[in-house]
Amino acid sequence: MMSTCSQLLRALRGGAHDQALAALYALDKDPRRLEEAHRRAADIVEDFARRFDGEVQGAALFSGPGRAELGGNHTDHQHGRVLCASVDLDMLACAAPNGRNTVRIVSQGYPALEIDLDDLSPKKEEENTSAALVRGVAAKIRALGYSLSGFDACACSTVLSGSGLSPSAAYETLVGNIFNHFCCGDKLDPVTIAKIGQYAENVYFGKPCGLMDQMGSSVGGAVFIDFNDPAAPVVEQVGYDFTKSGHALCIVDTGSSHGDLTDDYAAVTREMGAVAAHFGKTVLRDVPLEEFRAAIPALRQECGDRAVLRAMHFYDDDRTANLEAAALKNGDFDFFLALVNQSGLSSSLHLQNTWSVHNPRQQAIPLALAEAERLGWPSGSTAAASRAPSRRGCPRGTWRRSKTAWRPSWARASATCCASVPWAAVWWRNEGGTHIWIATRQSQSWWITPCRRAWWRKPRSTGPSTPSWTC
Repeated sequence: MMSTCSQLLRALRGGAHDQALAALYALDKDPRRLEEAHRRAADIVEDFARRFDGEVQGAALFSGPGRAELGGNHTDHQHGRVLCASVDLDMLACAAPNGRNTVRIVSQGYPALEIDLDDLSPKKEEENTSAALVRGVAAKIRALGYSLSGFDACACSTVLSGSGLSPSAAYETLVGNIFNHFCCGDKLDPVTIAKIGQYAENVYFGKPCGLMDQMGSSVGGAVFIDFNDPAAPVVEQVGYDFTKSGHALCIVDTGSSHGDLTDDYAAVTREMGAVAAHFGKTVLRDVPLEEFRAAIPALRQECGDRAVLRAMHFYDDDRTANLEAAALKNGDFDFFLALVNQSGLSSSLHLQNTWSVHNPRQQAIPLALAEAERLGWPSGSTAAASRAPSRRGCPRGTWRRSKTAWRPSWARASATCCASVPWAAVWWRNEGGTHIWIATRQSQSWWITPCRRAWWRKPRSTGPSTPSWTC
């Protein structure tokens, strides 16, 4: 049914769109959130009617959500695995066809933009602007064989600029959804819309990003993605209800910004690619871990230590994202949080993307993480497990897994008690390296948390065959 703005407002106020609004903004069924969603939607429709022709037929509401990266930081562009999720902070727009061959968008708080659909070539002067994203999305959709027509849109956003929630991907998803509805008959699926957004960001915006940001925004919910074949990524919805976890995802204003970091972002892609090129490959996913570790001395000379550390991060976080998804599927939120902390620690120490080398005096994010750790808050930058009652005298022998879903990840290993804290230490040898894991006793089960090897001293013997560990 084609609607005018006044008809759309009546439908909103009559509750016709309550189900859709609740799914986007009130999953916890809080009536206050639904009321706020009603008010925001009505406001943007009224704003559209003031700025454009409010009686034009075809007015509709569109959303492009921000996304949170849960695991797999900078693994997507190396064809790795990621776990991401859309959030209830989004870009919301009211749009309608305008009968012209131009796109006109007014975003609250930003200058209006107008794109001529007869000229969709990349513009150097538009790099790093919203206009580049609109032009790039339109160009890719036309290249897919669809006829384009113009529209007017009025947009507002709760995806904070520079917050790391990828407002660019949210904007690409929003614009892609509008074009899809007005020009493609809603035939484009979420994965295709994500690929269109990535194309716009790579070619027109000038940022060599992977596909994770756009997939997290376009597909929606918690999503595990394997980019081994980027042309046909394996996308799996992770059916975990975060509203029942007893936790909330908080966006903390540290006073820094994720904006204007295109050069820093490109350096990560470039340095990981340089390590892969040493082996005659394009991406690290195609380089076996054992070969990478054996070549570290040569890589340090050829690519530099930072590139080696960033490659180490790829292998660690690629594996961690897979474990995170498995933990959520098994309903083990505590283990999931421990893995999130491990991923954050690797991002800080190895990937080194919490501050910019171009402005080393400004390190607000590391400072905020340090304060959060001092206060005992989960900060995404530590890899400590929750302490649990000890199991004194646990035998040394074969480790028994409590979660069959994790079975492929484990080899035979020895477990011994830690003398100084209520943990057991586990030597685990897999994928060409030896790792220490911490096990804690909770509710008659053993839970496994990866630990940094450097935290442990050498074992000291307490008997002819019973070593123990000190932390």
